[in-house]
Amino acid sequence: MLNVEAQTQTELEAAAFRRLVAHLQEHTEVQNIDLMNLAGFCRNCLAKWVKAAAEEQGVAVDYDQARNHIYGMPYEEWKLKYQK
Repeated sequence: MLNVEAQTQTELEAAAFRRLVAHLQEHTEVQNIDLMNLAGFCRNCLAKWVKAAAEEQGVAVDYDQARNHIYGMPYEEWKLKYQK
């Protein structure tokens, strides 16, 4: 992909992912259905991908923990505050 060492590529990808998560946390006006319609994934998908990646590494992360990480708060709280 990039002409860099594997560790550097991983760090760049991780930084981009963190920036994406921060962007989605800041832009609560963007609804998951909008993301699904436009991009084919949503915040819940990201949480599932985090959970799957953790499992691949042998790390115990449940779905609620992963969603809390992506949403920046418990999912139920996010729904009450921001879901239309």
